[in-house]
Amino acid sequence: MRRSLYPGRDPEIMKKDTVVNILFCGTGGQGVLAASEICGWAALVEGYHVKKSEVHGMAQRGGSVESHVRFGKKVFSPLIAKGSVDYLVSFHKEEHIRMVGFLKPKGIDLIASFDASHTYLADKRFLNIFLLGALSRYLPLKIESWFAAINTVFADKNPEENKKMFLKGRESG
Repeated sequence: MRRSLYPGRDPEIMKKDTVVNILFCGTGGQGVLAASEICGWAALVEGYHVKKSEVHGMAQRGGSVESHVRFGKKVFSPLIAKGSVDYLVSFHKEEHIRMVGFLKPKGIDLIASFDASHTYLADKRFLNIFLLGALSRYLPLKIESWFAAINTVFADKNPEENKKMFLKGRESG
């Protein structure tokens, strides 16, 4: 049996011809959309086909927000079917409860990383980038690709500090 370079990860998800489904959820103002944008860019840098969709419950701070990110060799739809999410990244406990049914039976729920963020982060504005770091441990994307994506999305918002928080999230698990 071949040993995975990513211990604890489903080897099927690591194949380039497999579509990876990630669901980000939270409330307005938490950085859900920025996190999904960075994730999509990181996959794009690696040469994957990427689809992304956003659902806004309310067009203001505090309303439900979810973002579907799918990447692989070829992706046809931006939306992830219920029961098909590989990775659930929650930024808010109530939104986690609402969206946990989207996880597939062997999907990975990153709610423990959300809980850990309270210990690791003094500034909650970095929650989204911290959770991306935690997610990155499971995905076949190089750190350099994540950093390129952070530079693209946060070009004018202190990308170096965001990279530090990303690494803190990556190391937290």
